[in-house]
Amino acid sequence: MQIKTFIVNPIEVNCYLLWDETDEAVLIDCGAWSSEERERIRLFIQSQGLTLKHYLNTHLHFDHIFGNAWVEETLGVKAEASDKDWSWAESIAERVARFGIRYEEKIPALGRILKDGDEITFGNQKIEVIAVPGHSPGSLAYHIPQEKVLFTGDALFCQSIGRTDFPDSNHLQLITAIREKLFALPDDTIVYPGHSEKTTIGFEKSYNMYIR
Repeated sequence: MQIKTFIVNPIEVNCYLLWDETDEAVLIDCGAWSSEERERIRLFIQSQGLTLKHYLNTHLHFDHIFGNAWVEETLGVKAEASDKDWSWAESIAERVARFGIRYEEKIPALGRILKDGDEITFGNQKIEVIAVPGHSPGSLAYHIPQEKVLFTGDALFCQSIGRTDFPDSNHLQLITAIREKLFALPDDTIVYPGHSEKTTIGFEKSYNMYIR
């Protein structure tokens, strides 16, 4: 399986594109803000001859969903995520305005509502859905066991965790989910977070000061 990372929007979200030898693909967290970012993603998919089968959101905070309407309209795939964060999608214009950003697109309804334990398939791959609430109520991680990779959104970062100072965040819930669900995975599992560089489960178990 191959993984391409696009760093998008002013908050520098990691948008991931995954595909295998079948040329079926999955896009994760398209926070693409500008037309240039969106065109870069579209042209890459086209140049590789890929067929986009799924579009997944780890959670629905605005920096991860700026491109949701564009993905549905241009790439023809509806977003799949937990609906526990839907209030963030509904009020996106108001929320980003607080940061001096004007956003006029309406976030379309989810195509599939995901929950803990669900499975998603593409090509010869199987993705396991893991609920990791705390940063947001609906935060999900996506685990591909056969490839030993994990996409954690803003739940787990290299030597850090997602912020939990939002009204609907829960610090203890996040720490518990990381310890019980993510740290139960093999140490050599590669972690692809929503921001910054990749890491591994083993490294975070040893060096992440937030999880003791």
